[in-house]
Amino acid sequence: MLTNRLPKIGLLGIMQELYDDMIPGITEHQAAYARELAGQLSTAAEVVFLRPARNRDDVEAVTRELAAAGCDGIMIVMLTYGPAMRTVRALLENPLPVLLANVQPEGAVTEHWDMADLTYNQGIHGAQDQGNALLRTGVPFSVITDDWRSPSFLTSFGSWARAAMTVTELKRAKIALFGYPMNGMGDVLYDAPALMRRLGPVVVNENLGDLQKEMAEVPGSEVRALVEAHHERFAVSPDLPKESHEYAARMEIAIRRMLEAGGYSAFSMHFEPVGKDGRFEQLPLLAASDLMADGYGYGAEGDTNTASLMCAGHLLVGDAHFSEMYAMDFGMGSVLISHMGEGNWKVARKDRPVKLIDRPLGIGGLGNPPTAVFSAEPGPATTASLVPLEGEEYRLIVGQGEVLDTPELPRVEMPYFHFRPAAGLRPFMNKWLRNGGTHHFCTNLGLHAARWRYLAELLEVDLVEI
Repeated sequence: MLTNRLPKIGLLGIMQELYDDMIPGITEHQAAYARELAGQLSTAAEVVFLRPARNRDDVEAVTRELAAAGCDGIMIVMLTYGPAMRTVRALLENPLPVLLANVQPEGAVTEHWDMADLTYNQGIHGAQDQGNALLRTGVPFSVITDDWRSPSFLTSFGSWARAAMTVTELKRAKIALFGYPMNGMGDVLYDAPALMRRLGPVVVNENLGDLQKEMAEVPGSEVRALVEAHHERFAVSPDLPKESHEYAARMEIAIRRMLEAGGYSAFSMHFEPVGKDGRFEQLPLLAASDLMADGYGYGAEGDTNTASLMCAGHLLVGDAHFSEMYAMDFGMGSVLISHMGEGNWKVARKDRPVKLIDRPLGIGGLGNPPTAVFSAEPGPATTASLVPLEGEEYRLIVGQGEVLDTPELPRVEMPYFHFRPAAGLRPFMNKWLRNGGTHHFCTNLGLHAARWRYLAELLEVDLVEI
């Protein structure tokens, strides 16, 4: 399961020994500035500053120490001008995402400045040299220029730090694939080695036979406890058979056990192999909903690409919701978002209960799966689609808009909501389709395009914003 923790970012503060003779005490002066900068950012990330790096040996040593300290990324801050070539080897060998923060101690040049003040604040000089060196060495990096005391810098840094943490965590992520992807569905197909090399997650095939065995070993007491928790959490329909509910709970516990034992961050399961296996009575729709709410990534129909994207959505923002476009409403300028029955009920609107119903479902040829039914909280929302292109080439499509406040659809027996794109329905759909937007994608409440933008930058994938 993914942990929604605070990112940990190392501050690589660069200067040079040349200035020590010119301005005695400058190293200590600029180190104090770096510590103040780190403290200013403490609400967005744990920022680790060790000491100023004044020469190549310093740069290489500090970079290694920050990586060894478990940092998710490195923020380069020019404490004074420092020649960029001394950083090249360290950054080529650095495994962490890089941010070039173009900041300086004072936000304005005043009549009181002297030559020492100019030296303290000439980081922009080194930032240009540093950016040029990073570009020419091919190291992916982001840039933020701002007054370090401003709320806008804190917001931008927080978005980047989340993206850096996401990159780091994706490299550790494992996706459990139960069965196989849906036949004939092209946008869910995956190249496991390419996915691992470009984005980080490892796809591992798990056996349905092991799931059946795990279900048989779940104690009845755990099943009953989960059923009781569902009654506290949801408005459980009185016509939901107890036996059906308990079977769904047993399946959920078994899947959770396998995910925990395997150290998985996400899973994917296709209804066809489950239905044809012959040993299962239901599809795990309730399990998928509960596990998403607990922070696991998920992709239906064997879609490990979107399962990986859901991991990113949980890490970047939190409470990622597995989504699919079902129908357009030209009157409202919206798209109805839904899926077969899986949904992260953490995004449900607060003024309506989440229902748990006995749901007839012909897909899979199995019994009725208990299904959580809800609409998402009205307000701003962000969509993201991971598009596999060729080999290790991927595209990230990001769109912003709003979840509409609409009446209930009493005959829709699965999670649903209307999403109105900010770009307008027609332009949004045209651009989505022209750029290969997949039919499975991730939705997060709130406007978070900046976080996805930084992630695309650090992963070096093509970005299309709508």
